[in-house]
Amino acid sequence: MSKLTRREFIKSSVAAGAAIAVLAPNSRVRGANNDLRFAVVGTGGQGGGHVRYFNEKKGVRVVAICDADKAHVESKTRDFEKKYGQKVKTYIDVRKLLEDKSIDAITSATPNHWHSLVTIWACQAGKDVYIEKPVSHNIWEGRKAIEAARKYDRIVQTGTQKRSDQGLMEAFKYMQDGKMGAIKWSRGFCYKPRFSGNGIVNGTNGPISPPETVDYNLWCGPAEMAPLRRKQLHYKWHWVWNTGNGDLGNQGIHEMDLARWALGGPEKLAPRVISIGGRLGVNDAGETANTQIIFFDYKPAPLIFEVRGLPRKKGDRSMDNFRGTRIGICVQCEDGYFVGGGGGGWTYDNSGKKIKQFSGGGGGGHHQNFIDAVRSHKVSDLNSDIEKGHISSALCHMGNVSHCIGKKMPASEIKKAIGDNAELMDSFERMLSHLNANEVDLAKEPITMGPMLTMDTTKEKFVGEYSDWANMYVARNYREPFVVPEKV
Repeated sequence: MSKLTRREFIKSSVAAGAAIAVLAPNSRVRGANNDLRFAVVGTGGQGGGHVRYFNEKKGVRVVAICDADKAHVESKTRDFEKKYGQKVKTYIDVRKLLEDKSIDAITSATPNHWHSLVTIWACQAGKDVYIEKPVSHNIWEGRKAIEAARKYDRIVQTGTQKRSDQGLMEAFKYMQDGKMGAIKWSRGFCYKPRFSGNGIVNGTNGPISPPETVDYNLWCGPAEMAPLRRKQLHYKWHWVWNTGNGDLGNQGIHEMDLARWALGGPEKLAPRVISIGGRLGVNDAGETANTQIIFFDYKPAPLIFEVRGLPRKKGDRSMDNFRGTRIGICVQCEDGYFVGGGGGGWTYDNSGKKIKQFSGGGGGGHHQNFIDAVRSHKVSDLNSDIEKGHISSALCHMGNVSHCIGKKMPASEIKKAIGDNAELMDSFERMLSHLNANEVDLAKEPITMGPMLTMDTTKEKFVGEYSDWANMYVARNYREPFVVPEKV
């Protein structure tokens, strides 16, 4: 074999490197020397924000928009070109978008029933993903999204932006370091007005024709292609089980994530869960609970979550609060408590006197955090990796499973069942006062009490009593060809 000259060696090495790059395109650090090319999938309210957030970040360009509603695509494209003077590719079918090899990452704000499947498909297509909360419509498919992210070596960020709030990072470390004594419990609150406007689901026995601009087959995707029985297709899907998860999985997932994080972020599902509540005080076509308590039996400190969609009292427009928070968390420690949410919060002593403030930016850097992680290609750089999003999302699903297999009971029987669980009883007593203030007749609209369900936290399936019923809700039947695969 003849000896290579230095010039020949360098030339052959460059050629070999180029060949490896072609064979393994995902091995490179994306966007290291040029702009990242993003596509936005689902361009309603939240997705419209994605178009703006990401296109205005340095080194990022939104190059494509996709939505099953042609009207959304046309309006967002028109607005984008007018504002930025740039053209974007447009798609109705996300599968066509994912065939574009020039796109580095997608952001998705589709309805909940699409979240896991679009994440999995994007990972399989070699795209990094920013997926809105919750990351799933059920427990099983969320785990599949994690498997896809790991198998295809993708960066997947969950849209729980408060994970990027510096004030909360500092507050939770302060408590977890024992500065206020041991944590006794963590409570999350979603007291959000859902009694008019986006809270009421106007409908009929139907069916109602979907908007002519919508490809209803694509819009339904993995969900049952059921007749539309509400007047408004968009957003109101949150309050229908086929596509949404109620306010527990809508606004509430943010506060659920914070309440879990405050406990030290147990990275497994709770061993036991129970739900008490219902869709009360409204006469509409919605299905999900608008008043709900979920108790998660974490040890040594439980997590309790409360949802209220009705006002402080009938005829009022204001909402209840717990120690000053309506949408946030309260963490009780031995020597005081913390109240806060996006933007930070305060610690108090047990008499209610302020001790220390923790100020944050509300998570405004969350999108930049995703961009930085895409460039570094390090999962460890993410503030809210898909696995964090899955655990918090799945807790919401656990609470809803208990509710869905529960039965309506008089308040007196529910109290007997609660027994000596002081924290759950406190929440229930306050719920009763709230419903009374809204003049809800519990004889005509009884509260649903779900069973206490036991979770195998390794297999992420229910075990023990009621598990046969509960596990029917862990996954769903998918519609061809929109199937979340068993093996990603």
